Amino acid sequence: MQRIMLKAKIHRARVTDDNVEYEGSITIDETLMEAAGIIPFEQVQIYNVTNGNRFTTYAITGERDSGAICINGAAAHKASTDDVIIIACYGFYDEAEYNDHRPRLVYVDEANRITHVKS
Repeated sequence: MQRIMLKAKIHRARVTDDNVEYEGSITIDETLMEAAGIIPFEQVQIYNVTNGNRFTTYAITGERDSGAICINGAAAHKASTDDVIIIACYGFYDEAEYNDHRPRLVYVDEANRITHVKS
């Protein structure tokens, strides 16, 4: 049996921009993506701590060390600049994998700089 489990999250990131005219996705600072193990075009879940909205989109790479977290396209109606969000992605794990699985948890400060990483 496979289970869907948290693979990684970026905890309490601050939205730095929103662009409803972009065709869709979330732009994430490349350093944050690498720390979380999120790859370009991977599906991510966004949990908006500020307003309670939740939505699914895909990640695109932002400028390294910029702190960029930009909500693009229609999702920009669900999160705005300065909102606090959690970015989560999940994976399918079989029994041999999930017993030892530990998600990668990336914690950031108000400028979206990594404060620490747990797994």
